[in-house]
Amino acid sequence: MVRWLAALMLVLAGAPALAQDAVLGAGDVIRVQVFGNPDLTLETRVSEGGSISYPLLGDVKVAGMNTATAEKRLAGMLETGGFVRNPQVNVTVVQLQSRQVSVLGAVHRPGRYPLESRRTLVDVLAVAGGINAEGGDTVQVLRTEGGKTTKTMVDLPSMMGAGTLEANSEILPGDVVYVERARKFYIYGEVQRPGVYRLERNMTVIQALTTGGGLTPRGTERGIRIKRRAEDGRVQVINAAHDDLVQPDDVVQVKESLF
Repeated sequence: MVRWLAALMLVLAGAPALAQDAVLGAGDVIRVQVFGNPDLTLETRVSEGGSISYPLLGDVKVAGMNTATAEKRLAGMLETGGFVRNPQVNVTVVQLQSRQVSVLGAVHRPGRYPLESRRTLVDVLAVAGGINAEGGDTVQVLRTEGGKTTKTMVDLPSMMGAGTLEANSEILPGDVVYVERARKFYIYGEVQRPGVYRLERNMTVIQALTTGGGLTPRGTERGIRIKRRAEDGRVQVINAAHDDLVQPDDVVQVKESLF
């Protein structure tokens, strides 16, 4: 495992789990219970207007509150109205629909997750199980505000290698976090292990050759060629030097020695 990914996994392991401290909004499903009054137990969805319809009280505004604040409001209304003396109200979140983030791409558990409180990029990656073996160096954060979508690219090796988490920005409801898959290269011909491999940053031709297990007894380091697709779709054949950089989707061909 590359060093930056090992460091990131340590951070992910220490990331906090989501808790029942959500700010409620339209579409959320909550359960309200009053100790000693089972007839006042209710599971309901917060309306588009941000309210719930509660027995004895009618419409009660709860949007914008966390569960503790909603408990205090309901308890105060029950006591002020003379319905329950010193009520002990408990509000729990059953489904959090109003504040969600989509985590997609090369993570262990892609899907939509609730943002029950302030969460950063590392936090939501942890909730999605972390980056899987196919994950690359880059994460995209897509955000739509005012009808416009912006894309922020986060370079994980740079963030972890610098020893700071300045790029570990807060994730907002509605964001889409996409972990790009690692870029690949292909190597075939007279190498021990021809196949498809992860392209490491600044990988040279000789490093690619080592990744492929080195030469077979019949192989030669002279005359290595790279087949590379240009922007216009045409395939270029390049005579490669040992220090040339391998690019994504390059096909490295190692020839047989003539002697």
